[in-house]
Amino acid sequence: MKTIQEINEKIKKGEAIVVTAEEMIKIVEEEGSKRAAEYVDVVTTGTFGAMCSSGVFINFGHSDPPIKMLKIYLNNVEAYGGLAAVDAYIGASQPNEDPDIDINYGGAHVIEDLVRGKEVELYAEGYTTDCYPRKDVNVKITLKDVNQAIMVNPRNCYQTYAAATNSREEKIYTYMGILLPEYSNVHYSGAGQLNPLQNDYDPQTKSYNTIGIGTRIFLGGGIGYIIGEGTQHNPPFGTLMVKGDLKTMDPKFVRAATMPRYGSTLYIGIGVPIPVLNEKIAERCAIKDEDIEVPIYDYGVPRRDRPLVAKTNYKELRSGKITLRVNIDGKEVEKTVKTGPVSSYKMAREVAETLKKWILDGRFLLTERVDNLGRAECKPMKSPITLVRDILSKPPIVAPSNITIMEAAKILIEHNINHLPIVDEYGKLVGIITSWDIAKALAQNKKTIEEIMTRNVITAYEDEPVDHVAKKMSEHNISGLPVVDENRVVVGIITSEDISRLFGGKK
Repeated sequence: MKTIQEINEKIKKGEAIVVTAEEMIKIVEEEGSKRAAEYVDVVTTGTFGAMCSSGVFINFGHSDPPIKMLKIYLNNVEAYGGLAAVDAYIGASQPNEDPDIDINYGGAHVIEDLVRGKEVELYAEGYTTDCYPRKDVNVKITLKDVNQAIMVNPRNCYQTYAAATNSREEKIYTYMGILLPEYSNVHYSGAGQLNPLQNDYDPQTKSYNTIGIGTRIFLGGGIGYIIGEGTQHNPPFGTLMVKGDLKTMDPKFVRAATMPRYGSTLYIGIGVPIPVLNEKIAERCAIKDEDIEVPIYDYGVPRRDRPLVAKTNYKELRSGKITLRVNIDGKEVEKTVKTGPVSSYKMAREVAETLKKWILDGRFLLTERVDNLGRAECKPMKSPITLVRDILSKPPIVAPSNITIMEAAKILIEHNINHLPIVDEYGKLVGIITSWDIAKALAQNKKTIEEIMTRNVITAYEDEPVDHVAKKMSEHNISGLPVVDENRVVVGIITSEDISRLFGGKK
């Protein structure tokens, strides 16, 4: 048994044995956890990935005459001003004031620009009072000009992050990057065997051996602290709430990024030292990538509870490919697909190595936690949801592809509809025609349905949220979607009129 105080004394004297989590794996394999616990004092960990739930509190100092800032913009990105007169919080994922013009610049980019020492334009408006008579201010500032810039991140450093794939027939744009159609790729995030919470976790008690409130950490190239469990903390999917001084950080470990057609996020390097106080801790600090289970979920289903596609581990994910058993067009197939990280293991390793050097140089001492991380609940929001099945027009009016255009026109008129799904002999969708297609066919002297039908049909499913279907209609500029089951058999149709009736009068 050792104590943190004893380890700190060894650090001060330059006698501490410090290794990274990667190095600890080999030590325990060769010498056993008992021997490793005897001579290793500290194991350094690291992670570097997209951490959207991040941001910075800034105190700008008072203008002359003073202003009570209400609406605040930094490089046209809004910061929250519902604090004191000249305090604000800018979130990493806050979009540009006009994201349609510049989705590639958001709160994360403002934060990186400040760390890099760049000038940032501050524009603020307020309401006048006797003590705050100024109405607006517009100035250029740098990180040196502000009094405080304190990074406070509500949720960082996920212990395990679920991987993502996509069952849809089109690619989708997510915070896990671009997911290709029909399970054609898998994206994952996290440092696996280097991850701080993985190396400190006790699966028996579902708690952490040394990490807690007050633990000093490496944060963005500076020194930070854990101030509590993060939001949505749910071990073994644990998270951390952290803080640090932005003025001490290094742009190498604080990097803005944009996920295509999703928005901005902030990549942050976080490293936590784990004091090796006993054999149990030494053994846990030798966890390997293959020991860490990672679920793969289908992000093609726009629901809170996405379908579980498979379970894997970080070793398999990092190999570059994985084999999945999936259902495509009603058939179960085995598919080998590429895997790709949306985090950086190389940078996570650099975080762990840098923290190791700091400790060996005597620049970084360990702290005792003042309290354990709590057992925060991760409850879903109580929100109403309307699914396609709730407003589905049934039974479906469909037609085979061998009918004439005039016969198709009669079906549309007889049933007072504008969309006619075309199906094969088994009822499976092969195309769709609309009243507009009929009009064009007559004007262009087309003869057959196959000449005029749309073959790559955008579809919906019965358990799909109506909000998502409305988004698809808007994106593709269409007014109706066939609803199909998992075998692509048409079970109904949903139109913009159906959705308008549903939302009519709602705010």
